[in-house]
Amino acid sequence: MGKFNKKKKGDLPAISTASLPDIVFMLLFFFMVATVMRQNTLMIENNLPFADQVEKLDKKDLVMYIYAGKPSENYKQYGTTTKIQLNDKFADVSEIAAFIAAERASKREELVPFLTTALKVDSEANMGIIMDVKQELRKVNALKINYTTKKGKVTN
Repeated sequence: MGKFNKKKKGDLPAISTASLPDIVFMLLFFFMVATVMRQNTLMIENNLPFADQVEKLDKKDLVMYIYAGKPSENYKQYGTTTKIQLNDKFADVSEIAAFIAAERASKREELVPFLTTALKVDSEANMGIIMDVKQELRKVNALKINYTTKKGKVTN
């Protein structure tokens, strides 16, 4: 005859893992939506100047970034003078108009008037190039310009 085991009282039932794949996919989807990827690889030295009266921009998706400064250590083969970086490449002042046009084309028509051009300029950058950039921005009617700075005490 077979021996029968009696069920012991007080044993907890095994945890159901049927919903585990649902939870894993829900977490995966959440992190895919919530994670922001870095947009540009910085190829220049970008030691921003300090300012004591700063405002934070509300909508960062409506900002076009133009970087200016000396090439960083990894890009010294491009020289030591102030360079302009648009997205992930060095550019000339004459390429700014095409950059602005491409950024405007990538946005919805009703958002174009709200686009802001942010200049992230190294504190040691040559201001002559910055003036040339501003002249190009005037030519393409990109008149909303923002200088990106660090918050702190201004030193002379």
